[in-house]
Amino acid sequence: MPLMPLMGIDCRFASTQSGLGRYTRELVTRMTALAPASCVLFVSELQEPWLSEVPAATKRIVAPYRRYSVYEQLFFPELIKKSGVHLFFCPHFNVPLRCPVPFVATIHDLILHRYPNTRNPFRRIAYRLLMRSTVRHARRLIAVSAFTAQEIMSQYGEDLREKMTVIPEGVSKRFTLKSASVVESIRHKYGLHKPFFLYVGNAKPHKNIPVLLDAFRRGPHGHELLLVTSGLEVTRLRLPENVRVLPAVPEEDLPALFSAADAFVTATLYEGFCLPILEALACGCPVIASNRGAVPETVRGTSAKLVEPTSEQLAHALAHPPARSPLVSPPSWDEAASTTLDLLLAT
Repeated sequence: MPLMPLMGIDCRFASTQSGLGRYTRELVTRMTALAPASCVLFVSELQEPWLSEVPAATKRIVAPYRRYSVYEQLFFPELIKKSGVHLFFCPHFNVPLRCPVPFVATIHDLILHRYPNTRNPFRRIAYRLLMRSTVRHARRLIAVSAFTAQEIMSQYGEDLREKMTVIPEGVSKRFTLKSASVVESIRHKYGLHKPFFLYVGNAKPHKNIPVLLDAFRRGPHGHELLLVTSGLEVTRLRLPENVRVLPAVPEEDLPALFSAADAFVTATLYEGFCLPILEALACGCPVIASNRGAVPETVRGTSAKLVEPTSEQLAHALAHPPARSPLVSPPSWDEAASTTLDLLLAT
């Protein structure tokens, strides 16, 4: 039986409470369970809590380089080379320009192509340089949606189709409709005494939160709007009455919050996938979402209500949310991890 190639995986995002962090943790814990001795994890620290879910047979190497930094470009390639891996997998586009081995990368979106003014000129130039290098030099590319795959090909050329594979994100098994006692417990924990609508995500400009807030002002009375979000952008929001921000919610509390909410709502203008939508649906939470980016693809075949991302349409949807209808068979992280591992082994 031939030996599996030794695969290096960039896990420096895994410790972050972000979509990239979740993507990395969910994939890597499952991929290492399937092929523990074939994976080498490049981590920021050896004591990161999520690593307790990784088999002891899986090697860890500290890569103490800040993401998107000059040090990442100067020193990470040498560390990859010394590790002896045959292939490098990066769950994001920031593959070192001088990567010494063949690599596979996941592209989640082209957000800075669509909203370039959200970063300073230097960061915009660095982003475009890195993205172009990654899509051109990768052995294989993974896109999290057909929408993102088409965005990449439209921007960088149809010839990329040959090395492009769409592997959707998954929904963890903990995202299910919770019992009345669990819902009551989460309401007590966060002081949720009124019916509420829920938003989970960052507050960057493309999330269109000011329009969501304006829609809530116009919408039905008697509800709260709960924003599970954080970042500098949140401090700049003008929050109307009955809007609360929860900046630090543990992942394990999200299923109960989805189960308790009258609806999950997002006014986003651009998404490469939008995982919280599927997590909400898996918990039986009605979903109101804008019809932009990959959202129509993500919710296809579900009970989600899609609207134009305007205050008027969102307010009308909040006044008439869809009925609860738990998603019976959401895509799984097990499937995503297995498909990703198969792709890496075939590269």
